[in-house]
Amino acid sequence: MTASPGFGGPRSGLAAVSTALLAMSRRLEVRDVLRTIVVSARELLDAEYAALGVPDDHGGFAQFVVDGISEEQWRRIGPLPRQHGILAAMLHQEGPERLADVRKDPRFEGWPPAHPEMSDFLGQPVRDGEETLAALFLANKRSPGGFIEEDEELLALLAQHAAIALTNARLYERSRELTIAEERSRLAHELHDAVAQKLFSLRLTAQAAAALVDRDPARAKGELHQVAALAAEAADELRAAVTELRPAGLDEDGLVATLRDQVRVLDRAHTAHVTFTCDGVRALPATQEEALLRVAQEALHNALRHSGGDRVEVTLARRAAGAVLTVTDNGRGFSPSSIRAAGRHLGLVSMGDRASGVGGRLTVHSEPGTGTTIEMEVPGG
Repeated sequence: MTASPGFGGPRSGLAAVSTALLAMSRRLEVRDVLRTIVVSARELLDAEYAALGVPDDHGGFAQFVVDGISEEQWRRIGPLPRQHGILAAMLHQEGPERLADVRKDPRFEGWPPAHPEMSDFLGQPVRDGEETLAALFLANKRSPGGFIEEDEELLALLAQHAAIALTNARLYERSRELTIAEERSRLAHELHDAVAQKLFSLRLTAQAAAALVDRDPARAKGELHQVAALAAEAADELRAAVTELRPAGLDEDGLVATLRDQVRVLDRAHTAHVTFTCDGVRALPATQEEALLRVAQEALHNALRHSGGDRVEVTLARRAAGAVLTVTDNGRGFSPSSIRAAGRHLGLVSMGDRASGVGGRLTVHSEPGTGTTIEMEVPGG
């Protein structure tokens, strides 16, 4: 196979292909795999635009990833496309489709007003045996002459490896879902045991208070104070469990929307005022988003249950090419000398492990009477 324009010769072309295939194979999250496939295809084939659509069962696309179009353009284009015209053809045929001008094809049905103009077109289904996993599209070859046969062959090669990477990512996510299901089952058992124990104590204490009302009002009052404390503890257990069991929504909504929703729920559920602000953070690698979310959840849990403060602030901001998460409370704080014990008590060790596991770092600032700040920074993906 000769080198197509834009590859700079066989040696550099082979290196570029190798780099792209390795990048696809290293991704574990479906969303990251889809993005890597699209970016790799556009760069390798020197196209202005690239897109990849994963079909759903209702005539639309479950996921549609684009490269070469800005976020603002994508918002103006509107809803995801339906399975029709050329897009449908790529989902229902086995081989590639190469067109000198897609607009002149009889299957072409136009595009929304904000859609960029496209002419030469190259499409390729991504298949696993008889199943079509996705369809990959390229448009507007930058080099003169449009897409050529060598581009077809290269895109077919990419599609074969994309099918493997996508299948592996789906298997990984299903495995993780099973692990999450097991963890939820464990949490349900713990919730049952913890709340059942609290309610049992609550009932006994209430019975003791009732028996003491007439003959020892002072002791009855003490028992009623204990009833109130136990009820508050039981409510805290329930709130914490609901937060833990609620699906994160990362895959569908991303980190910013998920954090905003969870903070809104916690603000309603607790007497402390919980706020969230975000400054310029875009999508991050899926592993980093998950780690940031889990650290935020742990830090919020600590602040709301242990700090005694009435205000908790969560911020997510850009820092260099990455992002930094900060959770700050105005509670009682603790001294640096007790950090080791606090690490065990507040889950700081596990938070630190989550941060380092995605190439980030965790910093804890706290002093008695001045509250606590948990900061997690991750590098660019």
